[in-house]
Amino acid sequence: MVPTDKPVRTDGPQDHWSQLLRAVGKHQDRAAFHALFVHFGPKIKYYALANGLTSHADELVQEVFVSIWRKGASYDWRKAAASTWIFTIVRNQRIDMLRKQQRTGAEVPVATDDLWQIPGTDEDDPTASLHRLMSERRVRASLSQLPEDQITVITKVYMEYKSHQQVAEELGIPLGTVKSRVRLALKKLRVILQDPP
Repeated sequence: MVPTDKPVRTDGPQDHWSQLLRAVGKHQDRAAFHALFVHFGPKIKYYALANGLTSHADELVQEVFVSIWRKGASYDWRKAAASTWIFTIVRNQRIDMLRKQQRTGAEVPVATDDLWQIPGTDEDDPTASLHRLMSERRVRASLSQLPEDQITVITKVYMEYKSHQQVAEELGIPLGTVKSRVRLALKKLRVILQDPP
């Protein structure tokens, strides 16, 4: 046997979601299943909306939870965090749905190995990483639809963390102009980001 630096865990899972998932798998615990649904359902729906399944988001959530109910007994907390296991199902179900709809060209690849560390912790929550990644992609894509002067001020204020006054001085424009451009840019971004991806 090859020695490892990590001790092998033989006790039960420490994280709450893994405990609930085991309860579903071992005992078909409806209360545990409901708690998982309440927590992960909205995250899965957000993932679907951000990844080309706008009109089938609820269907994806349903299919994933049917799989969780049926396959929960195969979950091994020693190999992966509950969130990792669940979002692997989400990703696979999404690909299956896209294939059925013959829309594989709309697929946005997500490198799951980069997002989901094993085992997961609250600090490296894969759903939080996923939300950040998808939000960043959408915001970057949306920024390109703004006029150049608005992109400049938004970039300086929100990505370089400069005050409106600093931006005004740096660009040699009035403070009111900076504020106006920021306000207009945010208004346009809000409209763009509310449209389905």
